Parts: sequence; C-alpha cells; structure tokens
Amino acid sequence: MGIITTFANQLKPIHLTQGNQRNNMELKKRYQEKLDNALHKSEDIKKKNLHISLLRVIIFIAGFIALCICYNQGGIVIGGILLATLIPFLLLVKLHNRLYHQKDWNETSIRHYQAELASLENDNSAFDGGKEWIDTSHPFSLDLDIFGEQSLFQFLNRTCTPFGKETLSRWLRQPLDNKKEIETRQQAIKELGKYPDFRETFRITGCLYKNKETGIEDLKTWIEAPSVFLQKKSNQWICWAVPCINILLFVLGILDILSMSWFGLVFCTFAIASSKLIRQITRIQEAYNKNLKMLSTYAQLIELADKQSMENPLLLSLKQGFESNGKKAPEVLSLLAKELDRLDLRNNLILYALLEGSMFWQLRQMLRIERWKQEHGTHLLQWLEALGKLDALCALGTFAFNHPEYVYPELTDQPFVFQAKDMGHPLMPRQQCVVNDADIPQRPYFLIITGANMAGKSTYLRTIGCNYILACIGAPVCGSFLRIYPAHLMTSLRTSDSLANNESYFFAELKRLQQILERLKNGEEMFIILDEILKGTNSMDKQKGSFSLVKQLLQLKTNGIIATHDLLLGELKKHFPNEISNYCFEADIQNDELTFSYKLREGVAQNMNACFLMQKMGINIE
Repeated sequence: MGIITTFANQLKPIHLTQGNQRNNMELKKRYQEKLDNALHKSEDIKKKNLHISLLRVIIFIAGFIALCICYNQGGIVIGGILLATLIPFLLLVKLHNRLYHQKDWNETSIRHYQAELASLENDNSAFDGGKEWIDTSHPFSLDLDIFGEQSLFQFLNRTCTPFGKETLSRWLRQPLDNKKEIETRQQAIKELGKYPDFRETFRITGCLYKNKETGIEDLKTWIEAPSVFLQKKSNQWICWAVPCINILLFVLGILDILSMSWFGLVFCTFAIASSKLIRQITRIQEAYNKNLKMLSTYAQLIELADKQSMENPLLLSLKQGFESNGKKAPEVLSLLAKELDRLDLRNNLILYALLEGSMFWQLRQMLRIERWKQEHGTHLLQWLEALGKLDALCALGTFAFNHPEYVYPELTDQPFVFQAKDMGHPLMPRQQCVVNDADIPQRPYFLIITGANMAGKSTYLRTIGCNYILACIGAPVCGSFLRIYPAHLMTSLRTSDSLANNESYFFAELKRLQQILERLKNGEEMFIILDEILKGTNSMDKQKGSFSLVKQLLQLKTNGIIATHDLLLGELKKHFPNEISNYCFEADIQNDELTFSYKLREGVAQNMNACFLMQKMGINIE
C-alpha cells in the first residue's frame, strides 16, 4: 500500500495556465455571489414569515376579544368586527403563500449554486448520473464511463425535465455523424453559453416542482387513450340537463308553483347519482394527474424561453414550435392546469355535494379536459420533445460556460481525420489533468500505443473517446485544438465474462471484434479504440491474432487507436509504414524509483515495470 501511495504522489500534472486559473476563479466568484444572495434572501423570508405568523395570531386574538366585548352590540357592529378581522387575515394568508413560494425558490437556488460550486471542485454527486442507461452491449458507453456515478453524463447533466434528461442521454448514446447538424448544434450551445441568468432561471424553475415520475411515455399513453366520456353523447346532454332542471325547479319553487322540496329532492338525487362516476374518474386522475399537473411547470419553462431573445436557427425553430391553433403553448398548457385544479375541488366534501348536485361538476370537467386533449394533444408531445431538446442544449450551454478554456472542434468532410492538441480527460481534476496530442491524418490509419502498467495508456484511450463523443454531440472539448471527421465510434476496453450467458472473457471480446468487422464490411464508417487485443489468450495466439486483426482492419479502410503491452505489435509499422504510427507511455526508473510522466512519446516503449514492482513488493525475480 505504501508503494502505491508513493507512486501516486509522484504524479506530474500539467498545471493550469494563468488564464484558466483566472476563469476558474471568476466562475467560483460568480456562483458564490449568487449563493450568498440566495442565502440572504432565505433568511429575510424566514423573518417575514415569522412576523406574518405572529401578526395573524394577534389579529385573530384581537378579533376574538372584540367579539366577546361587543357580542351584544348588534349585528352591524359584529359584522364590522368580522370584516375588520377576516379581510386582513386573508390578505396575510395570501402574502404567506407568496412568501412560501419564494422560500421554495430560494432553497432550490441554494442547492443549485452549491452544486455548481462543488462541480468546479470536481464533485458532481449532486447531479443524476443516468445509471438506468448503463448498457454492457453498447458500442462504447460502458468503456468510456458515459453513464453512472462519476460519469460523463453526470458531468454534463444540468437538465431539469425528464424529457431533457432522456434527450441528453440519447445524444450521448447516439452521437451525430453529420457535419452540418453538429455545427448547427455547436452554434446553439455557444449562444446559450452566453445566457447564464436565463439558463439558471430555467433550471431552478424546472427543479422547483420536479416530479421524477413524470415521463413522456406516460403522457403519450394519456394522449393516445380514447376519450371515454366524450365518446358517449349522452354525457354532454346530462351536463346541460342537470343545471337546467335545477334552475327550473328552483324558479318554480320560488314562485310557489311547486314545493321547494322537489328542488331539494332532485338536487340530492343528482348528487347521489354522480357518485357512480367517482371511482372511474379517480382511477383516471390517479393514473395521469401527477404528470398532467407538471404541465404548468413546463408552461413556465416555455414562457421563459419565449421571453429570451435568441438568434440561432435551431433555437428559433424550437421556440416557434411552441404554438397550437394560433395559441401559444404556455397559454394552452395553463388552461389544462386550471381545468385539473378545478377538478380537485371535488376533494372537498361540502363543495362536492354542492357542485355535483347543481351541475354534475366532475363529469363536466372531464369533458372539458378531454376536449383539450382532442384539440391540443397532438401538439403536446411535440412541445415536450422540443422542450427536452432545449433543456439538453441548456445543460451543454452550462457545460461550455463552466469550461471557457475548452474549445469547439473543427469538423471536416475529409474521411478520416482526428488531430488533437493538448487534449485532456474532461473528468479528471484540472490540477491533475495531463494533456497529450493525437494525429490520425488519413484513412486507413492506426496509432499503436505501447507502454507499461499504470503508465497512462487506458486513460489516454478514454481521453480520446470522451472528447470524440463530446465533439460529435456539438459540445466543446478538453483541449486547445481538435479537428475531426464524425464517424461511428466503437470501443473494446472493458470486456468482461458473463456467467449468465455462459460466456468466457475471451469469447466476449471475440464477439465485440466480430461486431466491428461486420459493421465495417457493411460499409459503415468507424473510429475504433481497442485496449489490449485478445488479452484472454496465450502470448503466441495473441500476437498472431493481433497481427491478423490489424491487417484486416487496414484492409477494410478504417481508423483507430490500439493500446497494448505487446511490444511486437510495434513491428507492424515495418509492414505498413504509411498507415501506422508507434507511440508509447514510458515508465522511467531513476535511483531505484518508478516515475511516470503520462506524456505520449514517439516510438515503441522501452521500459516495462512488472518485474520492478514485484521486487518492490518483496517477490524475488530470478
């Protein structure tokens, strides 16, 4: 353990430039000021709430005492006391509710800015890592730690809607391969990066009423479900007939043409008859109410986007899509939210009896909700999909804002190019991130990376892979320069055996290689990253198989990077001098100590450290 600690302490990081340090300090200062302001407001709101609560108690006690003193002064005096007590009391209740909303907003703001400050210190635990998308069969996501704890998704994720979260995950799972589409998204992210106040307000609003159960599939199910109540035309006649009959009987009772008992009897009959609908409507309400109630929040998010001036064509097209039959989405969504709130009035027993007996309230509201669905339901999914895209773009805009030292890659139509300068792994702490270059100038072409254990080969491969994915989703990358041709990425870095499928480690690796070859034979353009080919077999088979595989990959006109302990793979350059370059990560032994520079060097590795480490651990090597 002591030896490993010693080696870890010998890490030689590439320190941040003065410009990067200044950017980081400015970001921390901004978020800290925002946090301090939210904390100050929160304390102020607590004091106001306390004062309002005390004032309400005082008004109530004063009113009660006044009533006790003046109980025999007549109805006018008592009525005046009640009004003088009730009106300010209700106003204070309304003010308290408003302050309660402000309290929620400030508490959500505090959590947001605390999370951003922690993220600048490389702690992203406050953000969802998207573990539900961990997939061992995916072409690259498991190998590159795209999802899960301390993943790239967690690093990027600032979404506040389930649709935005799903959209961002889909972009990472299915990166773009079209130059124009990537450049369009780049421009959108660049523009959103310039609107920090809008992005923060957008996210805090979404997180304020966040309902984790809300999903687009649930809303799609509701929209596609038949309109149960509208299908029966008799329901519409009932909604008209019930109030008309009540009014008629009430007027006849007032005019003494009929006894008022008839009105009371029919009224009660209607209230009892409507109870047959309770179970059916409650079932529908329980199934969709939480999801539909969130639409008022989405309306606020869309309204925020509508008020924010934007210039990028992609952002403008998203904003312009928030309309239905000449009405703007916030107005339409707010209308549904009001109808749902009105339906909740039936939860009050007294109101339920009055509303149902007089007009069959719950049936009337269900008809109004289903009419809304018929008129606007088809647009709803489009709005939520657009909102999800905007949410994901805002998340990437925050990523760009938090990393002003990152650069947007250049896209080329020339297959294949991957040229990088000073590229580092985005998930590594800035103070420890060692940067390296990469150059794949043509098709076909492979980089063969040799080196000792712990020298940095695997980290380098993941650095290339993560930045390549960032580039293909339109985000900036951790480096000073990157030019790429967008192709489909395929990796084999973390193959494992499977007891469930009765697969050995070696067979699982062969299956991944087979997938790569089949996709290449089908004409797919690919970028391949492999770590230690055929590591599940013996040395002779491994060398022979590795040589044959690389030759076949070159024949299929593809590109990639291969890391290996097998120094003999460096011999391939003799056979393919124009299609292969050898690079290495060396382990340097000086004064009987092992050190790593983690810097990429040309050529084949000369030093291996296995025997040295074994001797250090007390294992004799003959």
